[in-house]
Amino acid sequence: MANERLKEALQRNGFGLEHAAGATGVDRKTVERWITQGRVPYPRHRRTIATLVREAEDYLWPDSVSPELAESELVKLYPRRSDVPTDLWDRLLDTATERVEVLSLAALFLVERPDFARKLRAKAAEGTKVQLLFGDPAAREAAKRSEEEQLGRGTVAARIRNALAFVRPLADVEGIEIRLHKRTLYNSVFRFDDEMVVNTHVFGVPGGHAPAMHLRRLSSSHMFETYAASFASVWAGAERARL
Repeated sequence: MANERLKEALQRNGFGLEHAAGATGVDRKTVERWITQGRVPYPRHRRTIATLVREAEDYLWPDSVSPELAESELVKLYPRRSDVPTDLWDRLLDTATERVEVLSLAALFLVERPDFARKLRAKAAEGTKVQLLFGDPAAREAAKRSEEEQLGRGTVAARIRNALAFVRPLADVEGIEIRLHKRTLYNSVFRFDDEMVVNTHVFGVPGGHAPAMHLRRLSSSHMFETYAASFASVWAGAERARL
């Protein structure tokens, strides 16, 4: 049976058989068999192709994973947020069409990326709803987090101000809203349509060194909906940022 999903994904991204073959190191005939005969590539080739076309492996090859994994909200658990691949952040942002939601204190690792603000502006112009929630740098929570993570006094507040400087050009963009919260966060939440990364907060550990979960929304998504509701609750009590 032909793999129409793989064929469509390659075409949508402007890739032909030769491009896929070059990326995976196989010959053109092998890629053709993946599409026309539904052959399942080796795991390393599946990962390469999935990254290339910005799709999940289990979407392109639903039968390549166990039924239990296919029905799991948890796509992958990373020991540290810094272990989340750059290309995953790229794919999540690039493919989001309905909403982008960020709940964090500073999320400086994300907002300081050179193309982050530009991509959000483009997303908003296409109709994507963008909601960004940062900690209030003047709130007690920022000072408390600096103490808990054994950082210099005022470090977290300074990071928040740096993050706000990166998103300041987006303050008046239609479809983008930026708010400040004063909540104690137990997790940072980064949602892109029906996928999200949840970065746990561990006492005394910087966010980049704490575990992160890549979740996807399914028909029965208790974890996903829990974190989505958490975002909505903090958003409702936050104030619009004056940038």
